[in-house]
Amino acid sequence: MENVPMEAGTRELNPELLARTRKVIAVHINYPSRAAQRGRTPEQPSYFLKPASSLALGSTSNPGTVERPAGCELLGYEGEIALIIGRNARRVSPEDAWGHVEWVTASNDLGVYDLRYADKGSNLRSKGGDGFTPVGPALIPAAAVDPDALRIRTWHNGELVQDDTTGDLLFPFARLVADLSQLLTLEPGDIILTGTPAGASVAVPGDVVEVEVTGRDFSSGRLATAVVEGATPFAAYGAQPKSDDTQREEAYGSREAAGLSPAGAEGAKPGLDPELKKKLESVATATLSSQLRKRGLNNVSIDGLQATRPDRRVVGLARTLRYVPNREDLFKTHGGGFNAQKRAVESVNEGDILVMEARGEKGTGTVGDILALRAQVRGAAAIITDGGVRDYSAVAGLEIPTYFASRHPAVLGRRHVPWDTDITIACGGTTVQPGDIIVADADGILVIPPAIAAELVDECIAQEREEAFIFQMVEQGHSVDGLFPMNAEWRAKYEEWVQDND
Repeated sequence: MENVPMEAGTRELNPELLARTRKVIAVHINYPSRAAQRGRTPEQPSYFLKPASSLALGSTSNPGTVERPAGCELLGYEGEIALIIGRNARRVSPEDAWGHVEWVTASNDLGVYDLRYADKGSNLRSKGGDGFTPVGPALIPAAAVDPDALRIRTWHNGELVQDDTTGDLLFPFARLVADLSQLLTLEPGDIILTGTPAGASVAVPGDVVEVEVTGRDFSSGRLATAVVEGATPFAAYGAQPKSDDTQREEAYGSREAAGLSPAGAEGAKPGLDPELKKKLESVATATLSSQLRKRGLNNVSIDGLQATRPDRRVVGLARTLRYVPNREDLFKTHGGGFNAQKRAVESVNEGDILVMEARGEKGTGTVGDILALRAQVRGAAAIITDGGVRDYSAVAGLEIPTYFASRHPAVLGRRHVPWDTDITIACGGTTVQPGDIIVADADGILVIPPAIAAELVDECIAQEREEAFIFQMVEQGHSVDGLFPMNAEWRAKYEEWVQDND
């Protein structure tokens, strides 16, 4: 671990300062990215206590260690910004609250998911273990930074896994201090852990987790913690560690990250039936369109788009993303961090097609090379947007086909606010719902209601077989009169042809 020098204005966190701490208060959910990941957004902040004995002093030179208790599988890490109170706060207002914070630093809110079942929401056993709250290594003076302009980053074995800012927190830091002070006195040395962004996961023995807080010209330095295996088993008279797939999914952040198969009965939507997908891949959109029209569905094509891979035939289930017209105040709250655009990309599964509603507005990019690549890595079959694409050359060079209305170099905040995911949207003049079947080829893009897909594709296969016969007859010199469409005489000849070619 490289020795990180202290910056001017910072102070090293030492045992004497840490010994002042009487309370460690942690916030459950505070970053929009974490709320999206957990699937719930609280209206008010909620808290839990960690004992002061869980604190561990960070170092600028060598990683501290934390023990994964014997018998436990799921030691979760959560990079957080820690606030250290400098003077008593009791019934303070949000306007005055920041003045009661003396220092800002990094923390890692560690915990074992194996014991959550025994805590009934208190988190005492799961997050209160010795060494489960490393903090430091440097203290940033709170008066020198803007609490709404801090950055939190976490590295797991050198890979950046969390990166977010405090600009769009659900509950700004001053509000947390003021809220807590209504019922209890915050005392000098008390520590508030302010929540973690998306990306928290599980560390195993041998791993190293690093957390850093930066703001303006200040840095906390990297708070490094190495995980070691515990050797002492739990006593038989207390709750024993146990884990299941629900806890693994919570600890790792997703079923995929935990190495679990996609949920079925647990609530995830099933993928497209392989046999149905194979049939849909065998028929042209022109054929599908004619069969859809026979069923009274005339407005099921996504129109006016170009394709980066027009040679590809694509079939998949729709996942949806909606942009609304840019409004500066809304972009400030919804445009940054783990916004709807990133959530949509991070939630696509193998074979999904991400469909975006951008109102046909072409004056900015709705997807670029990084997010398109991420969708490709996650196995998405295609990206469809009725807005612009930026980084066109890079996007066009990817394997994943992208359908778009225009090329434009501008970034997201010029015309759009990413607003919501997996809802009914309008794209390219038609309605798309999550779970609709999308079929695209060189002729166009169609949206197929899942309920009629099986019957529809069988009719399409039959139609294309008839058309193959008609094509052959025309090629041999026959007139289309009576042949296209077939009259009774040609129908009889067709039936003979079918028997001869079976």
